[in-house]
Amino acid sequence: MSVNTLLITPPFTQLNTSYPATAYIKGFLESKNVKTTQMDLSIELFTAVFTKEFIDAIFKQAAMLGNKELPLVWEQREDYINKVDSVMNYLRVQEVTAAYQIVHKDFLPFGHRRIKLEKDLTTEFGKLGILDKAKHIATLFVEELGDFINTNVDEFFSFTRYAEQIARAASSFDELDKCLQFETTLIEDEMLYLLDEKLKKESFDLVCFTIPFPGNLFSALRCAQFIKQNYSDIKIGFGGGYCNTELRRLSDPRIFDFVDFITLDDGEGPLLRITEFLDEKIGEESLERTYICKNNTVIYKDKLPNTIFHHKNLPAPSYIGLPTEKYLSFLDVMNPMHRMWSDGKWNKLTISHGCYWKKCSFCDVTLDYIGNYQNTTADDLVDKIEKIISETGITGFHFVDEAAPPKMLRALANKLLERKVYITWWTNIRFEKTFTPELCALLSKSGCIAVTGGLEVASDRLLEKMKKGVDIGQVARVTKAFSDQNIMVHAYLMFGFPTETEQETIDSLEVVRQLFQNNCIQSAFWHQFACTSHSPVGKNPDEFQINIIGPEFKGFAENDLYHEDPIGAEHHLFSEGLNIALNNYLNYKGFEIPLEDYFNFKVPRKTLKNNLIADYLNV
Repeated sequence: MSVNTLLITPPFTQLNTSYPATAYIKGFLESKNVKTTQMDLSIELFTAVFTKEFIDAIFKQAAMLGNKELPLVWEQREDYINKVDSVMNYLRVQEVTAAYQIVHKDFLPFGHRRIKLEKDLTTEFGKLGILDKAKHIATLFVEELGDFINTNVDEFFSFTRYAEQIARAASSFDELDKCLQFETTLIEDEMLYLLDEKLKKESFDLVCFTIPFPGNLFSALRCAQFIKQNYSDIKIGFGGGYCNTELRRLSDPRIFDFVDFITLDDGEGPLLRITEFLDEKIGEESLERTYICKNNTVIYKDKLPNTIFHHKNLPAPSYIGLPTEKYLSFLDVMNPMHRMWSDGKWNKLTISHGCYWKKCSFCDVTLDYIGNYQNTTADDLVDKIEKIISETGITGFHFVDEAAPPKMLRALANKLLERKVYITWWTNIRFEKTFTPELCALLSKSGCIAVTGGLEVASDRLLEKMKKGVDIGQVARVTKAFSDQNIMVHAYLMFGFPTETEQETIDSLEVVRQLFQNNCIQSAFWHQFACTSHSPVGKNPDEFQINIIGPEFKGFAENDLYHEDPIGAEHHLFSEGLNIALNNYLNYKGFEIPLEDYFNFKVPRKTLKNNLIADYLNV
């Protein structure tokens, strides 16, 4: 017999496209003759919540609880109830006749988000951008309902996560355990109803949940709890990014009241072994990278050497069984790059496994998903691309690499052109000098429309300290080479790296200002530095002159570390000013405003010259 396996993405992840983990595992397990079904419970639940019937129930529940926060939504509830289906249909398929209805000023209610749009949006969308304008207004409508649900009915509810606050930095299982004893919410009841419908249709032996982020853990546990109570024969497995990163020192057995197996790192080998174990082909001593619990003690089973399934030998992901027609395109912010994450349908595929650089000191370079670099061939990639297009009908691709290697991108672009495979694609890169104007032109011709990359702290001293392997001059020339080919460039920016001074933060902002002004980058986002336990900074805090002050590990998760930076600036104070400035630059304005005007406290003046980036570009 083969172990009948169900792979589930629990709520909530990205809503415009499926999270790729189950598709990868399904493709692999089926190549090994394991019967495998996949379910995107995230999109299934989201589209079940935003229906006339369910939103009506939400307002009734709020009334019963006596919660009427966000009165603008409450007062116009009839409109929200009666028009939610129209709005959701539009977000699935942007159909122009529906767009005219949505943009009509009297069609949709004006809630707390919409009312802030004092202008008529003509400046953003012009007279012709009707589809986008309608998409933005429709997105605000759904977000207003989401705010209402979160404020009045279920505090755990959020668009792309659920109960994230109790899973983030959960060094102890106590809080999760306590919340799992509470009554289920209206949203959770709907989730468990959808899960039950799936389990009634077919008899599964193993149900596996991928947990990519902290915001998926609680809903996965709720589902596992339900399965244990109602389908006690089914075995349950957890894996995915959250487990791989945060559960590497797991010792608290309480999570095994809900699950039977928790796997680490790439799921292919461990899951194949679990199916063989359940099939009684192997004993538990042959499990790989898998936690189990015996006699109330957590045991890590890892038969060495591990079976290696090399990246180049893996089959294409299989998207069969995912409801392509249910995914939604949102347009919530005007940032052109953030739009890629929430708008349009993208197939997700990995060019290479891991990162070819794997030196950045703030990154989890010690973990397999970054440290274990493996490559494949351009022919293999294009074969996979063609197979995925045949399954999904979608020609947009997001290559989800840690950093796509320039050599592979060149080979891929040439192969796409040679085989006349027409796709639209974007990916994450390092701003390597290898990306010459000639290579950027080739990538553009093959369908590349955008790249994202880490500039981090735009200071050569700190770039060297974080082993980024780039300097500001190189970043300027590479980003400009992409931009000149109409490839949009998004820069990840960081503030608060250990020992970063006020002066460096302000000078870093000046570099960002000039990069926008010289059209090197068109989009960016500031992140405050976070110290993680698997990064070189977290492992050697003394070398980076910081003190780790917690949290105390209590047997469950470990990732984010609290730290003090006695030498550096008061980093958190800069967040607001940096973001106001960035928001201006994104909209191509505010370049003439002195940097110190963006902050409500005294900051040093910049020390960099006004034509720093222009000079780098003229070298």
